[in-house]
Amino acid sequence: MSEKINQIASFSVDHDKIIPGIYISRIDGDITTYDLRTRRPNGGDYLDDCTMHSVEHMLATYLRNGEIGQKVIYFGPMGCRTGFYLLVRDEEPKAVLSALLSALDKTVAHEGEIFGATRQECGNYKCLSLADAKRECEKYAAVLRSIENVDFKYY
Repeated sequence: MSEKINQIASFSVDHDKIIPGIYISRIDGDITTYDLRTRRPNGGDYLDDCTMHSVEHMLATYLRNGEIGQKVIYFGPMGCRTGFYLLVRDEEPKAVLSALLSALDKTVAHEGEIFGATRQECGNYKCLSLADAKRECEKYAAVLRSIENVDFKYY
């Protein structure tokens, strides 16, 4: 017996046309999934594990403690290591972009330890680098600020 398998939405986008930016990947009821693309897909430049993990700790914390904190459902890395997903409930895209830029800026300015950087708080606590998170967040914030009219569409 053969089961019909539907293609998931993120596989229907031509990844050869995606450039770094912020996109609405899908909307499910009142939850919007944002594609936070920090790298060009299939470009050979991928997030290393430590940077990806470090950015996840910092942005997840700052986003959940920021302007849209109560509406953040999930923030985490893409398996392809070219960006992150941010799921937000019932919020305007421009407010999400503003909150994201704020979290990026706070990460760049952060002093002290990475959030959740102890053995008790994290399953891979030795693989964290604030310097790597700062470098990545500064680069991505510059990309987002360079986009004249963010329309949140892939192309």
